[in-house]
Amino acid sequence: MNPQLAFLLDKALESLRNSNSESAELYLKQAIKIQASNPHALRLLGVIYAQRKQYQEALKYINDSLKSLPKNFLALSNLGNIFLELKEYQNALDAYDKSIRIDPKYDEVWSNKANALFELKRYDEAITCYDKALSLKPDYAEGWSNKGNLLKELKRYNEALIHFDQALSLKPDYAEGWSNKGATLNELKRYDEALAHYDKALSLKPDYVEVWSNKGEALNSLKRHSESAQCYLKALELKTGESYFLGESHHQMMLACDWTNYEKMVTEIFNLTHEGRMGSEPFGFQGIANSEALLKKCAEIYSNDKYPVLGNLTEHTKYQHHKIRIGYLCGEFRNQATSILMAGVWELHDQSKFEIFAFDNGYDDGSAYRHRIKSAFGNLFDISKLSDLDAAQLIQAHEIDILVNLNGFFGLPRQGVFSYKPAPIQVNYLGFPGTLGANYMDYMIADKVVLPDESKKYYVEKIVHLPNSYQANDNRREISARQFIKTELGLPESGFIFACFNNNYKITPSTFDSWMRILTHVPRSVLWLLADNPIAKENLLQAAVSRGIDSSRLIFAERLPLSEHLARHNLADLFLDTLPYNAHTTCSDALWAGLPVLTLLGNTFPGRVAASLLHALGLDELITFSKEEYEAMAMELATNPEKLASVKQKLAENRTIAPLFDTPAFTKHLEAAYMQMYDRYTADLHPEHITII
Repeated sequence: MNPQLAFLLDKALESLRNSNSESAELYLKQAIKIQASNPHALRLLGVIYAQRKQYQEALKYINDSLKSLPKNFLALSNLGNIFLELKEYQNALDAYDKSIRIDPKYDEVWSNKANALFELKRYDEAITCYDKALSLKPDYAEGWSNKGNLLKELKRYNEALIHFDQALSLKPDYAEGWSNKGATLNELKRYDEALAHYDKALSLKPDYVEVWSNKGEALNSLKRHSESAQCYLKALELKTGESYFLGESHHQMMLACDWTNYEKMVTEIFNLTHEGRMGSEPFGFQGIANSEALLKKCAEIYSNDKYPVLGNLTEHTKYQHHKIRIGYLCGEFRNQATSILMAGVWELHDQSKFEIFAFDNGYDDGSAYRHRIKSAFGNLFDISKLSDLDAAQLIQAHEIDILVNLNGFFGLPRQGVFSYKPAPIQVNYLGFPGTLGANYMDYMIADKVVLPDESKKYYVEKIVHLPNSYQANDNRREISARQFIKTELGLPESGFIFACFNNNYKITPSTFDSWMRILTHVPRSVLWLLADNPIAKENLLQAAVSRGIDSSRLIFAERLPLSEHLARHNLADLFLDTLPYNAHTTCSDALWAGLPVLTLLGNTFPGRVAASLLHALGLDELITFSKEEYEAMAMELATNPEKLASVKQKLAENRTIAPLFDTPAFTKHLEAAYMQMYDRYTADLHPEHITII
């Protein structure tokens, strides 16, 4: 080799070892001036450009290198790595296999091949490749960590932790190992330990985007929302490509009732979504969006990115059952809103026509609701520790005809299970009030208030209209006999009590402005809100003062057992709803407890739920259509005792006779919908819009 060329290559390698890619690039470009086809200089230039995420330039240099030296196993491995970054997984596998055929003892290529197989969900093959890499190099810290990530994906958490510990024992300054172990601890709900591991990773690699994001997630679980928002903002600052970090940070700010730069952030999220780019994940987006078109686009962006079609396990299957098999997949089979609403329906399903199965992605909280759920379902399967594919295969093995997604993007979801199409009919219902944006979801259950005919174009699923409200309700819900007095809850003994027990993220500046104007015009009135976290409480108190309202007029209710929470509604006079995301279960709570709910009809499914519930209860007079009407009606009801008493009397009478709380009738309507879906399926007809009369 030309001595000058050899010198330049040596200097380039030395620069790379010292993490000085700019200097290395200069040496390598001088080298190819001496020998334009030198495969080693070309390969190293490809590696440098790949590290900078300039993948097209990287591909050019690596391919040019291979033209000169086709059997360079390192160049082929580098080529596979570039394809892996580009998510061209099959091309990556092809390159890795060529490298392995040349040198089967190169440990890194086996590990990287496993990474590609991991992305393709070919987990058994991936484990084999990781094991091969580790057999070749037992002290390969990255290999131990990568296999740990796969075990985490398979929900084999304890095994994953052992692998991460092995990686860190070999390489204590391995930031990725600390991060990956932290993510596994987070899955185990060991949040404080997870945070400690994330902080260790960041001490080693301060610009580690994924760790800032993961730390934000853990802080959210601990309800440290302001800190969480700052972590997502840091991730956004460091991220070079698209991400959901802007939306994630803003949702955390909403949970803390921190409206700093609200309009600016919301506008930017809307603009990104309108352009078809990542701006927000769909659940947080529902709290700020007032456009069904944007909600659909947001869901489609997210589904295509996170939960693309992975198969169709039932494509060539035609089940023949005496009873229709309904599978409910949910992460909240416990004392939580979804099950509180659905428990009565599960108990009342017609066992002569339906066999129902529960696929549980959550946990047993030992509550009375959990006991009712176990009793209602003859078949309850824990899928919380199964991979998406294993859970899908379990569902397929039980020949489920209709699989109902009770989470969507809410709670403890398993949207990835649905991407395998483990049931021939898949239904979006209740947990996520909007389209999931995925073609493998066949139907969405709604009603003509929350989803009028003219809105069907904004939903990927075919719409099933139930005759009254789409929302299930349980007419066995217990209201405690405990008699609260106002003073024990911090409420004034006299004066009008407005209430809203919605989650904090639903309180927008516009809604809060309306509330403060209402308090201004109703002397001695107070607003009773849910105390969710201390930062939100402090921010709301400050927001009231800045709007000219004494902070003592905001009262905060601590969390109580549900039956007691329902009982204390008796002390409030009127529930004030939020927009663009209404009260849902909280609206049912209030109405069941006898507290009128005043709502403002929105432009989206989440913003029309309270109107749907009120309509099904015969209380359309509590549905308003403008901010001005909403505020005026609140003031009138607060200052006209006779009118409010009339509304409360009507609510008390309709509670037992109107459709909203008629659980047996609702169950029959839902079953009629299932039967029509099933009849179309057995007749080889594609899903179509259905209206139940």
